Amino acid sequence: MNFFKKVGNAREEFDRYKQEFENFRRSIGGGGGSVSIKADSGVNVSSGKNFFIRQPIAGRNTREDKRNPFANLAHQKYDEILAKCQADGILFEDPEFEAVDTSIFFSSAPPRRFEWRRPGEICDNPQWISQGASRFDVRQGELGDCWLLAAVASLTCNPKLFENVVDSRQTFTENYCGLFKFKFWHQGEWQEVVVDDRLPTYRNQLVFMHSTEKNEFWSALLEKAYAKLMGSYESLKGGSTSEAMEDFTGGVTEMFDLQKAPPNLLNIMLKANERGSLMGCSIDADPGRVEAELANGLIMGHAYSVTSVVLADIKTARVKGQIPLVRVRNPWGNGSEWKGAWSDGSREWSLLTEDEKQEHGITFSDDGEFWMSFQDFTANFQKLEICNLGPDSLDEEDLSNKKKWECFKEHGAWIKRVNAGGCRNYLDTFWTNPQFRMTLTDVDDDDNDDMCTAIVAVLQKDRRKKRKEGLDLLTIGFVIYKLEDPNCGPLDMKFFKYNPSVAKSPTFINMREICGRFKLPPGSYAIVPSTFEPHYEGEFLIRIFTEKANVSGEIDEQTSLDDDVYVTPERFPQRAAAAPGKDAAFTAQKVAPASNHPQAKNAPKQKYERTEPTDQERAQADALKQSFKRIAGEDMEIDAYELQEVLNTVFTKEFPFPGFGVDTCRSMVAMHDGDLSGKLGYDEFKDLWEDLRRWKGVFKEFDKDKSGNLSSYELRNALNHVGFHISNRTFKSLVMRYSNKNGQIDFGDFIMCTIRLKTMLTSFRGHDPQNTGFAPYDIDSFIQTTMYS
Repeated sequence: MNFFKKVGNAREEFDRYKQEFENFRRSIGGGGGSVSIKADSGVNVSSGKNFFIRQPIAGRNTREDKRNPFANLAHQKYDEILAKCQADGILFEDPEFEAVDTSIFFSSAPPRRFEWRRPGEICDNPQWISQGASRFDVRQGELGDCWLLAAVASLTCNPKLFENVVDSRQTFTENYCGLFKFKFWHQGEWQEVVVDDRLPTYRNQLVFMHSTEKNEFWSALLEKAYAKLMGSYESLKGGSTSEAMEDFTGGVTEMFDLQKAPPNLLNIMLKANERGSLMGCSIDADPGRVEAELANGLIMGHAYSVTSVVLADIKTARVKGQIPLVRVRNPWGNGSEWKGAWSDGSREWSLLTEDEKQEHGITFSDDGEFWMSFQDFTANFQKLEICNLGPDSLDEEDLSNKKKWECFKEHGAWIKRVNAGGCRNYLDTFWTNPQFRMTLTDVDDDDNDDMCTAIVAVLQKDRRKKRKEGLDLLTIGFVIYKLEDPNCGPLDMKFFKYNPSVAKSPTFINMREICGRFKLPPGSYAIVPSTFEPHYEGEFLIRIFTEKANVSGEIDEQTSLDDDVYVTPERFPQRAAAAPGKDAAFTAQKVAPASNHPQAKNAPKQKYERTEPTDQERAQADALKQSFKRIAGEDMEIDAYELQEVLNTVFTKEFPFPGFGVDTCRSMVAMHDGDLSGKLGYDEFKDLWEDLRRWKGVFKEFDKDKSGNLSSYELRNALNHVGFHISNRTFKSLVMRYSNKNGQIDFGDFIMCTIRLKTMLTSFRGHDPQNTGFAPYDIDSFIQTTMYS
């Protein structure tokens, strides 16, 4: 029964937004019947939300709910559903994750007929958690998600983290209505996920993740909730333990190649164990075999949990000292264990006293868990993942005893035609990628090198969900550059051509997240995340973790018009130390499924002389003057239709386009028509011609291949050349409005874009003479400005 849809809240939402708007309007002095428009700085003042990335235009419906089939998941509230179920006396059936085959597999039909059953239909006395949650409660079923099980086993080792995700107070008796809830860190925010308790079974046995105790169901329902979040059970096939560890904690995961382990790795693991960090390890898969077992008992291509790291005291008649030991768990939970030194029942254990064994919880059984010496661990495993817990993972009590990472996070997107520039190998478009400023001010404590530690992580969003659409993980990475000017605007191509990077991600790779730890001197840096090749779209989350507070944000500029800037200033590289192309070419890795010197924002704008007209342009001006006089008549005014005739006699000879349409000519008239006469006088026509002369010159300069089109990636620089400074948000709207599906902008659309920009910015400035960034419009002025442009 699909019964519970969130309805009836539309009025409440409307009233809330209405009140927020009224408060905002009063705060800026807005009167009755007026609208206050804010200059685009990238931030919505009333909500504080970031608006750089594809934010909706106020008052217009978006396609988000239609495009994202998981949008309603966030609207499901546990308390509301519980109250509805109890009032109606029914068991919950989740309409967002139905008990159907497509919730299990999206690429094919199930191999056999599965039945969805509730725990009470599977056993007589179902328990949520039986005798406390432990790592031994997690056993793998028929799904290839050992990476998830390894993370769940690690989660059970930290009671506070476990409680935050699972909530042990739930039961199958008190207030039971077939409804359970979990909480995951999902792409930057904590998300409550509710599920019903119908589970896939075959012959009355759970098919996928289950507990050792047949009547315990928290682990099976945890897997179901995570499958719902990712789109289906099949979406969980193949992955990295780090994905789930982050989604259980909100932390950031570092990857270590144990064949190239840092000399202080033991100390890193001991500190991580003390801080409650989650850890996982693995051996690369054998290309010819699936989960092949080695002679030492370890499984290739299989994810393990690291559940403890200790220094054990050895005290015998002949030996005394400490030995580092690592406890590892196979999520299969069976006898597939390490067979070497310090394995279950090996003779090495005689070196430890019984008290020492008891202190470290050392027991022996065929439960999939085993101990190894640190030396054997690094020699036999190849990858180690450590999920560092950030502020989102710890409560105030935890933070009082542990060193806290300072964290900055921001959402972004690579959008085709706008900023999907690819890596540094593609210099012509690399500079268009999103750019983020990181300012490090204080050096680390307890270090003598006067350096700052920064962990940078870029996470691509929703890729598991999109597998059913045929999309998989993008190949991503990032590069870091030193900024001499901490207040600079967006960096352009010449900056990246002449300035080498100071750090970069370990590689470009098709994993959900790429992460790197860096030691950098205090200063300002630009971080440029990108896909390996250009023109690939995707959303991402960038996070910056530092030991001391950092100042970070997207590099942007405020939309404005500088009337006196007619050509771009001659710009020079920041530093001459690097020759063009010094950055080595990037290479991408695949894993099996498992500038110009930018002008500072606060600096005074430099003025430049107008370019002198060419002989051809003088001849054109004389011809236009004669045409104007001939068409205008005695009143020396022309309307849009007459203007179209005057201009097209000249411009169709110079550019391969069909001429200005009447709509473009109406906008040209509107740009100079302050009294709504619908006509231009000769003096206004001369001003229009001067604008057109400069704009067509810039168009020709950037039309390198003489095709009669500009690339959308070059639009921003072209607009800068004629005095327009465009914020990231506004630039995206211009590209979507004026470029074709191939990202090309013809001459007519370029002119229409510049005309409307100048009209709108001039009008805004007229309503904001103090340059406050706010312009109060009454409703009629607002409509006139937007419609008559």
